Amino acid sequence: MLEHRIRLEEAMPLFQEQLARGQSVQFAPRGTSMLPMLREGKDSVILSPLPQRLKKYDIPLYRRGDGQYVLHRIVDVGETYTCVGDNQFALERGIDHGQLIAVVTAFTRAGRRWSVDHPAYRVYCRFWHFSRPVRRVWRWAKGRIRRILK
Repeated sequence: MLEHRIRLEEAMPLFQEQLARGQSVQFAPRGTSMLPMLREGKDSVILSPLPQRLKKYDIPLYRRGDGQYVLHRIVDVGETYTCVGDNQFALERGIDHGQLIAVVTAFTRAGRRWSVDHPAYRVYCRFWHFSRPVRRVWRWAKGRIRRILK
C-alpha cells in the first residue's frame, strides 16, 4: 500500500467534502495526546459525519480558535463540550458544536479495527476517564522520584 503523508490542514477540504456527502474518512492522527489508545505512526481513525449532538466519551475532531485541529475525548456535555486527551490532564472547556468537524466511529490499532460501540472499548473509556486522578498523581510521583534520583 502506498502511503502519502500530508498535513491535516491540506486534507481538510477533501475530508469536509466527503463528510458532507455522508461518507467516512480515515486518517492517522499525529501526536501523543490520545495515548495509549492512539499511537502516532501505527494507528488510524475512521471519521464520520456528526450527529445532532455528541455524548460523553465520543471523540470529535474539532478546530480550536487558533486554527489547530484536535482529536480529544468528550468528558462532559452541557451547553458546550469539555474534552481532554487520554494522555492529558488539563480539561478544555467551552467547545462549541460549531467547532466540531467529525466524530470517530472506529479506529484501527495493531491491524485490528475497533468500533466505538464495542463493549470492550466502552469499558476502556470509562476506566481511563475514572482513573484520571490516580494517573495524574502517579505521573507526578514518577517525575518527582526521577528528579530526586538525578
